[in-house]
Amino acid sequence: MTATFDIKSAQLPLMSLVTKTADLQQVLAELLQSYGPASDNADFFEHDAVVIDTSKTKTALAAEDLHALLDALLACRLKPVAFRGDLVGGAEAALALGLVMAAPDVARSQPRPEPNTTEAPVQVIKEVVTEVIREVVREVPAPALPTLVIDKPVRSGQKVYARGADLVVLAMVNQGGEIVADGHIHVYAPLRGKAMAGANGNTQARIFSTCLEPELISIAGVYRTSENPLAPDIQGKAAQVRLSDDGQEKLLFEALAS
Repeated sequence: MTATFDIKSAQLPLMSLVTKTADLQQVLAELLQSYGPASDNADFFEHDAVVIDTSKTKTALAAEDLHALLDALLACRLKPVAFRGDLVGGAEAALALGLVMAAPDVARSQPRPEPNTTEAPVQVIKEVVTEVIREVVREVPAPALPTLVIDKPVRSGQKVYARGADLVVLAMVNQGGEIVADGHIHVYAPLRGKAMAGANGNTQARIFSTCLEPELISIAGVYRTSENPLAPDIQGKAAQVRLSDDGQEKLLFEALAS
């Protein structure tokens, strides 16, 4: 079944909930089924800030429907801070619900090198600015990241975050365990828990494992859960995961030669 929404990393510390259908009740049901209190991923988020984006549906959202969506996001341990799209009542209706209106038609932020000069004060919601800057950034090689090495199993309920670094795990990641990295993730053992690479929005990050059988896999906020089984030549095999480079932001699973 095609998901009715995407949850993506925006410029940290923001995420975006992007709805793909005007049927909000279906979105609410799938959201709670995937991340609600009764779901297998109830503790996936940690009260992360999120922008609600309904601009793709091109349908005006009523304030009461937005209120229902806010309740669902809060139940999933997400903190709504802004709204992008067409809302009946406009900015005043959004403000009444504690949200600000985000600018329309902005692209996802891409990773960029640290600037040499002092940046201007950070806005509440910071988006990538112009296509010219994005093109310049693409031509500048990303700086090499340090590496965090874990040589013990990641147990159920345990979370490891390689902030600003790649992550190498030399032991099993058990079901219920969670590994996160701003860069690449390498697991030289069975990967049975959750793995999230490119957590800071790095769309070039990849995940490698000698035995890929994860509960959840994610790169730069684009995710896939075990509810959508992997292909037989990938499940339990040596494989890598990366994002497609066609602008569609799809996860690609590729077997590695043994």
